[in-house]
Amino acid sequence: MLRTLTKEELRDLKKFVRTPFFNQRREVTALLDVLEKSLKTGRDVPDKQQIFRQVFPAGPYDDHRLRMAMSFLFRTTGQFLTVKEFLDDTRQYRRRLAAIFRRRRLTAQFSGVWEDASIAQQQQPLRNADFFEEKYQLLLEKYRFDVDTQSADRIDFQILSDQLDLAFLARKLWQACFMLSHQTVHNTVYDFGMLDAALTYARQKNALDTPAVAVYYYCYLALTKPGEKSHFQQFKHLLMQHAQAFPSDELRDLYLLAVNFCIRQYNAGNPDYLPEQFDLYKEGFANQYFITDGALSRYTYQNAATIGLVMRDLEWVERFVHDYRPFLKEEHREGLFSFNLARLEYQRRDLGKALQLLQRAEYKDLLLNLAAKTLQLKIFYELREFDLLESHLQAIRTFIRRKKVMGYHRENYMNTVSFVQKILEISPFDKDLRAALRGEIEGTKAVAEKDWLLQMLH
Repeated sequence: MLRTLTKEELRDLKKFVRTPFFNQRREVTALLDVLEKSLKTGRDVPDKQQIFRQVFPAGPYDDHRLRMAMSFLFRTTGQFLTVKEFLDDTRQYRRRLAAIFRRRRLTAQFSGVWEDASIAQQQQPLRNADFFEEKYQLLLEKYRFDVDTQSADRIDFQILSDQLDLAFLARKLWQACFMLSHQTVHNTVYDFGMLDAALTYARQKNALDTPAVAVYYYCYLALTKPGEKSHFQQFKHLLMQHAQAFPSDELRDLYLLAVNFCIRQYNAGNPDYLPEQFDLYKEGFANQYFITDGALSRYTYQNAATIGLVMRDLEWVERFVHDYRPFLKEEHREGLFSFNLARLEYQRRDLGKALQLLQRAEYKDLLLNLAAKTLQLKIFYELREFDLLESHLQAIRTFIRRKKVMGYHRENYMNTVSFVQKILEISPFDKDLRAALRGEIEGTKAVAEKDWLLQMLH
């Protein structure tokens, strides 16, 4: 847990554990000081006996005593993180402080803090479900204050009810979209509860004028009625138009929902969704929506580069693979970067450069390794390096057997290797055999690079 702290957080934690209100155990402070030295130097943490001697200078080693100190430090660090997050959230802090003043019957103090909390809540730019829940809680606090001070004539239950409805609708539709997406991917079935009533209410009560409701409403319709493209178009339009209303993590999830929907539609045979998907990637990366805690998913990086290559926007792909290389985890960074740059050079028909890029990288991901070997196969064939190609085909077979590639992927790549071998063995002038092989390839479902294989037979 301590390794996740920034330098500033570690500095503040040291102050926190030295505050008697939160910690009065000397061994907790001493243990943190010992562990901090390892954190700063990057060295391995000393063993328990060494730590015990520094934390408890007198007496024999007592494992239980040390474990108790570790437990207390863990608990105190958790308290520190909770308090810090609470104090950093000024709107929540003010609302909770207003509640404290109300319960203590400090009328003037309540009014001042509640007013500040209301202004701060209204001025912040986000308008997602959290906004309406927060506003409802503020209004509820005011209602409780008015009841306590016998100011019933000031109570406006309609405003209170309307905020609760918006909060519920926005949260319910948000939940429904992600349940539906998870249900589709993982082949499970959920009970959606009050969803039908929420959808009806959203249509009848002008709730669709609220972006936090409308975005998820049309997202849900797109997911449940994919044949009606107008639902997806409205979802995409609202998402791009009201992006500033949602926090970054929610925007990332929304864009991934939209991208995955496009992927499913394209795989179902609807090519119209390919440019839609590319638009979402370009917009999302232009605004850093896909970056989470300074990191980018390797799958998103790979998919975005693939779509750019399919759309033949090679300048965008080149900028993308370079610009977002630093955001990849180090273990996959160079492999993904080199592979996608190689694919780019392959499309530019600089086959020699593409081959160099493929050969200089290590691929820790099994499927990426197979994809790189397949691209290398294509380059050897197109450069007419048939001796190298024969050796490479055998190397792929050995790799698949040794790595125990299973299921669909094993069949996919083994079929590709087999068909390339057959193309090499058929005379380029034997039209009948080539036509028969073309039919065999077309009739085989699991084949990587099927279009390329058919093209090589022309």
